Amino acid sequence: MKKTLLLSVVASTLIMAGGDIAPVEPVKEVASPQVEDGYTFFNNVKAKGEIRARYAFVDTDNTVDNASALTNRLMLGISANLFGVDGLSTYLEATNVIGSGDYWDLSNGDISDKGVYNVVADPSQTRITQAYVDYAFGKTLLRAGRQGVNLDNQRFVGTVNWRQMPQTYDAVAIIDNSIENLNLLAAYVWQVNTIFDSDTVKPVGDNFDTGSVLLHASYKIMDALTLTGYAYMLEDIHDTYGIAATGKFGLGAGTSLSYRAEYASQTDPSFEDLTKNKTADADYYNIEATLNMSGFLVGAKYEVLGAGSGEDAAFSTPLSTLHAHNGWADMFLGTPDDGLVDLNGMIGYKSKGLGVAKVIYHDFSSDKGNTDYGTEIDLLYKNKISAVKGLSGMLKASLYSADTHGVDTTKYWVMLDYKF
Repeated sequence: MKKTLLLSVVASTLIMAGGDIAPVEPVKEVASPQVEDGYTFFNNVKAKGEIRARYAFVDTDNTVDNASALTNRLMLGISANLFGVDGLSTYLEATNVIGSGDYWDLSNGDISDKGVYNVVADPSQTRITQAYVDYAFGKTLLRAGRQGVNLDNQRFVGTVNWRQMPQTYDAVAIIDNSIENLNLLAAYVWQVNTIFDSDTVKPVGDNFDTGSVLLHASYKIMDALTLTGYAYMLEDIHDTYGIAATGKFGLGAGTSLSYRAEYASQTDPSFEDLTKNKTADADYYNIEATLNMSGFLVGAKYEVLGAGSGEDAAFSTPLSTLHAHNGWADMFLGTPDDGLVDLNGMIGYKSKGLGVAKVIYHDFSSDKGNTDYGTEIDLLYKNKISAVKGLSGMLKASLYSADTHGVDTTKYWVMLDYKF
């Protein structure tokens, strides 16, 4: 079901709010094609790319065999100014994913592997991941076409960039920074292009049509306080309305404290096919803080995805970069019926030369009934490889110990990422 809708800018851009709607600027210039009379269709043409190879291992405490997967992402993008018109430009990007090994990638083509091997959700596929036109005037940007959208910490809207094929959105968006420290975003989305394609096993699914509205606004009062408000109205799913306070305090002697405090509520969808009879009534809370002492990191977080009221569904975030939240073992990609409470603590270290190292401990339980779901330890080390410009490496592991939810699961990854 699709709807037309006149959007006004009552929401916020990504620069101040921590999101990203534009790709990184390409750095490699290529020739500008011209017609015979010398008129330039494209100028300032630039290209960029990425090669990201990753080995993944998955071991679960059941009868399914361990997964061992080597996958690779190849991304090529090109941008250009259009027709010599000030502020008019375009960007085109294609992504290819290939893989080999003993694993099930959720593809119908490998259906014989279902129930034999554990899942590594990076099916082989090729697609146009971004294709949009921009028109910038003053401090306002209008963008139309297929695009990546990351809002705030990607708890509600993201590109799922951890997976080899990113999630993108067919949308028209307007972004405004005309008022100092105030950033606004409004977008109408008519299709979500998930990390899966049409050959993927349902109900995991591929792209889906929608008629959804994203509104986002943030105002930076000072370094220690930015206020953000949002409304994400997802057709046939639910409406989410929320507010967040974020900031960073300097405490002297190379020490700082950053924080996020957030509340959101979900209600029945404003844009709805009445035959689907969706109902939603649930709340979300998040309080987190990180202390940085000359590179040494200590953090804590308390996040609640509430159980639904009565027969209503639990709080959910279907457009989120889910892997970034509630543990890297991906045991909670869907919120349990009784909700989810994630209490976690982090210690780590980061520096320009030594990279980033983190250890995170999660304790998972239900929002209703206080049922223990399980615990998880996540480990990460990431650093640039200085011998090759644009190359970085990552070692990552997740160890989930089940109580009443899922089974004991161990995952680890080794990744090289080259951007050019």
